[in-house]
Amino acid sequence: MKYAMIIPDGATDEACAALGGRTPLQAAKIPHMDEVARNGLLGRSRNVPDRFIPASDVATLSLFGYDPVRYYTGRAPLEVVAMGLPLGSLDWAVRCNLVNITDNRMTDFTAGHVTSPEAAVFIDAIQKELLAQFTGIEFHPGVSYRNIMIVREAEGGTPHLGETTHTTPPHDIPDQLVAEFLPKGQGGDWLRALMAAGAEVLRDHPYNRVREAEGHRPANAIWLWGQGKAPRVPAFRELHGLRGAIISAVDLVRGTGQLAGWDRIDVPTATGYLDTDYAAKGRAGIDALKTHDLVCVHVEAPDEASHEGRADAKVEALERIDAEIVGPMLEALRKQGDFRLLISPDHSTLVRTKAHDRAPVAWAMCGNGLAASGGTYNEVSAAEVNGPFLEEGWRLMERFLIKN
Repeated sequence: MKYAMIIPDGATDEACAALGGRTPLQAAKIPHMDEVARNGLLGRSRNVPDRFIPASDVATLSLFGYDPVRYYTGRAPLEVVAMGLPLGSLDWAVRCNLVNITDNRMTDFTAGHVTSPEAAVFIDAIQKELLAQFTGIEFHPGVSYRNIMIVREAEGGTPHLGETTHTTPPHDIPDQLVAEFLPKGQGGDWLRALMAAGAEVLRDHPYNRVREAEGHRPANAIWLWGQGKAPRVPAFRELHGLRGAIISAVDLVRGTGQLAGWDRIDVPTATGYLDTDYAAKGRAGIDALKTHDLVCVHVEAPDEASHEGRADAKVEALERIDAEIVGPMLEALRKQGDFRLLISPDHSTLVRTKAHDRAPVAWAMCGNGLAASGGTYNEVSAAEVNGPFLEEGWRLMERFLIKN
């Protein structure tokens, strides 16, 4: 039996005026996803328990079959796994976004989708300047605006961060005044001082002058959030006896897969944005099926489109996922024998608010042992067919892997 998961990140949404009162999934031409829903099981699940902020870290753990209430320690530690950085038992990982703040508002949490080479230069400058002012910190470049700070906590010393430390994801506060969302609780003052010092480094950086001259938003601030300590989860292979592979351009998702013991497969032309190489991801997924029992292909593009408030771009991303990933992988699975295919977003992301939402996600799976729902793949149909509703989204993996 072969298993394949496709994650169209943030795909579920609400009705959009720009789409004639339809959701992006309803408006998109997605015949292959509709076929999966029509010929298989169509349902909904809640991947983020109420105690957590709706985001990909908690939701991805759920999708991979791990109860976030039991295993979640923070977003940044999952990214650290993908980056291959050591994290001691006392250490903290903190996400460091390069952002644009204009008139005290979160204008762009991606700093105009700063390139990875540019981000590496910015992070190097921040590391050199801030290391002279703050002890026990390390800044590491990641992909584009997504970077990491590690806090090395000395044993016996006063920890910088703790359970009361509260931070806010920058993508949840688009266009809002940032003052009320700055870090609070234990270490809040310290984190705010780091952010202020980082902004000083970036303000007159030569690369930012070049970006502005080219019409791009400057990366004029850092935003620290998503802190946590090193997580520990049981290996997926020990739980289910299956060898897995993860294909994603996003360190968070890569790291979660690697934490579960899955093999990481990188696609050089995958960007984690709307311009990603969809077809190359599809080919990588098909190729991985030859050597793995379960293959997961994650695509960030729908989520990015929502964060930009672009319904048309979200529809286009969904159509490309359908045509260049779902269709080819479904065909390949059918040729090789017994299979199951699951399509599920991690969480909902709304074009209207440009932010993540607690609304349950719609999922569909087809393959061996599954009766036909007769529905199409969208939020409305998933509610109407009266399919399974999983309040604990992490249990979807158990249902997916049942062998009949």
